[in-house]
Amino acid sequence: MRIPDRVQNRLKDPNTLTLFRVLAVPLVIMLLMVPNRFTCFLAAVIFSIAAITDYFDGFLARRHNMVSNLGKVMDPVADKLLVASTFIMLTALGWVPAWVVCVIVGRELAVSGLRNLMAEHREDVSASKLGKLKTGFQIAAAIPLIVHYPYLGIDIHVIGMFFLWGALIFTLWSGIDYFVRYRRLLHR
Repeated sequence: MRIPDRVQNRLKDPNTLTLFRVLAVPLVIMLLMVPNRFTCFLAAVIFSIAAITDYFDGFLARRHNMVSNLGKVMDPVADKLLVASTFIMLTALGWVPAWVVCVIVGRELAVSGLRNLMAEHREDVSASKLGKLKTGFQIAAAIPLIVHYPYLGIDIHVIGMFFLWGALIFTLWSGIDYFVRYRRLLHR
C-alpha cells in the first residue's frame, strides 16, 4: 500500500508533528481518567510517541530549512502542555507528590516569561543543555509513572519516581540558570 504524496509531505512538516503533540494531550488525559493496566499502558505509548516527535519536528525544521515563527512559538508550548497536563493528571491520581508538580509547572511558567523578556533584548533563548536534560528526565519520569502498574515483578512506579527526582533537580537547576542569565542581561 502506497502512502499518497500529499500525506507524506504533511508528515514531513514539522508543524504537523507539533500539532500531533497538542492533540495527544486530551487522549492521554482521557485514558488516565479511567486508570487500569490497559489504559495506562496505552496512555504511556501515546505520550512516548508524542515526546519523540519533539526531537523530529526540530530535526526536520532544521534539515529542510522549514523553521517558522509558528513552530518557534508552538513547539515549546506543545512540550509544556504535554508534560504539565500529564504530571497534573498523575497528581490527581495520587501517584506523584503535588508539590513536585507545582515546582515543575511553576518553573515552566516562570522560564517562559523570562524567555520572552530575553527575546525582547534579542538574546538567545534556545534551550540550554540543562533545559534539554530537564526535559529528558521529565519524559523519562512520566512514561513509567503513567504505566504505574508492576509488570513482570518490576515496580515501574519506583523507576518513574527515581527519574522524577532527577527531573526536579534539573528543573530547579535550569530554572536558576535562566534567572542568572537574565540578571546578567539586565546588568550589561
